[in-house]
Amino acid sequence: MRLELEVGQIEKPKTVLVVAAHPDDPEFGAGGTLIRWVNQGATVHYLLCTSGDKGSKQLDVSVEQLVTTREREQREAARRIGVASVTFLREPDGEFQPTLANRERIARLIRQVRPDVLVTHDPWRRYQLHPDHRNVGLCTLDAMVAARDHLYFPELFQSGLMPHTVPEILLFGTDDVNAWVDISSTIEGKLEALRAHESQVARIPDLAQRIRERGRLAGQSHGLALAEEFHRIEQR
Repeated sequence: MRLELEVGQIEKPKTVLVVAAHPDDPEFGAGGTLIRWVNQGATVHYLLCTSGDKGSKQLDVSVEQLVTTREREQREAARRIGVASVTFLREPDGEFQPTLANRERIARLIRQVRPDVLVTHDPWRRYQLHPDHRNVGLCTLDAMVAARDHLYFPELFQSGLMPHTVPEILLFGTDDVNAWVDISSTIEGKLEALRAHESQVARIPDLAQRIRERGRLAGQSHGLALAEEFHRIEQR
């Protein structure tokens, strides 16, 4: 059964953590929602698991150049959104694995930031082709479980990082929509943030048209002009 709620208006989170595979994933997946929450007073943090160091069609670009470029672009996009902090794990693009070590790194940040909303990829999306999207989603959800109980990664507890239960998880890029956000008032901000990722979007001449059409299609079944859609999981 679909839960007819408008997340941006109803929840108004205080602290949000977005865990994404690559630079530009947060803005494509939830940019309008994040701007709306920032405007409502939320503090938003980003964790990027890779630096997107394989995301180029230029045959003469090096990994080192791409890391520098894409991290700079991500920080600028985050600034345009109003994000409080951006952290990079710098795992190799396309090779992120849901290991215990990566689970601990994400759980550590969850306990540090203590979000009331966690946003990440839906790892169960049908035909999800990119391995990083699948693996980051899985690893983040595993880390969320580890963050809530003190006997997982006891060194975190011993260092003073208390357990934290995230009340709400929102998965973007989902096939199983049960929550959505009206982004009619924040679509321009989303586009402006996406334009910061020049190395990625410069080759998309109709970027604004594509993003608006995606928002229109998401919104039409919910009686909204423009929307972003999620699968919502609650923990109490």
